[in-house]
Amino acid sequence: MKILKKDQIEEALNRMADQAEVYVPLQKGTQTGFYTWQSYDNTTDTLVLDELNVSLPPKQVVFPPTDKMYSFKQNGVEIDIDKIYEAIEPQVVFGIRACDLQGIACLDLVFLTKGYEDNFYKARRENLTTVAQACYQPGQACFCSSMGVDPVHPEADVIISDLGEEGYAWEAQTEKGQALTEKIAELLEEKEVKLPELQEFTLKVEYDGVAEKLKEMFEHPIWEQLSEPCQTCGICTYLCPTCHCFDIQVKTWGDEGYRFRCYDSCMYEEYTREAGGGNPRGKVSERFRNRFLHKLEFFQERYGTPLCTGCGRCIIACPTGISIIKLIEKVKEADTGA
Repeated sequence: MKILKKDQIEEALNRMADQAEVYVPLQKGTQTGFYTWQSYDNTTDTLVLDELNVSLPPKQVVFPPTDKMYSFKQNGVEIDIDKIYEAIEPQVVFGIRACDLQGIACLDLVFLTKGYEDNFYKARRENLTTVAQACYQPGQACFCSSMGVDPVHPEADVIISDLGEEGYAWEAQTEKGQALTEKIAELLEEKEVKLPELQEFTLKVEYDGVAEKLKEMFEHPIWEQLSEPCQTCGICTYLCPTCHCFDIQVKTWGDEGYRFRCYDSCMYEEYTREAGGGNPRGKVSERFRNRFLHKLEFFQERYGTPLCTGCGRCIIACPTGISIIKLIEKVKEADTGA
């Protein structure tokens, strides 16, 4: 098996960054997330490959928070498209965990299937190489296995496994992974090693049957009860690796301008507010219900998988302690009169 020693990590990233934009888990000040290796400052930043889940998931690599779409010029009554901003530069996300990789797989379903392809998303996705780090020691808020995610064998181009002092086991899984391997071949050693064993999850939930039961619970009083603590701050949606609500805005000056899309949140009252002032989800309980029905029922019905990957970020970050685990348990206990 190929081994990358830990004192060669920075050199490996430098070589990858010669021909691609490389995203890695970094701590910048008090914030952790996936940032470009090119932005790394060894006097202020820390590479945190040993941290299970950084605060911000790497979905921005393929679905940026603010994404310029096209610029235009007005010529009398005609509008001319000046430039379309479809990114085609190669990108590598290094150290992504299985839950976040599954998040990208969910975004693939949204933006690339069911008869529609989003060209802006597609351009980034086709030029992305994923290097996933296998998880053998789940964190206190991790429950990815309950949501059907394999933390040890993610479907990545390359899988790396932390072997402690021996370094990282390096396993190419695809042609993209093999191409990346060739770029750092001089840094890899052949060695017989034993991979770690997956440890027990401390947080588990039984998801089977939940989507089916939720079909009968749209008008259930449970939503008023469960949503009562919610402040509709939206932090859960911004930290989630699968949330993909967006708005499209325009900036203009004189006869020129550009359109861009940016993250939005279904937890905000104005998200579904109509031009005439009406709102089909004006109440907090209605927006709360929609969020969790989307995660646990609607997406499952449409794509065959839940829209939750068990990363645990929303549980950690919620200021009022709302937990999707507890919600699933409440749903399973609820009396539907059936």
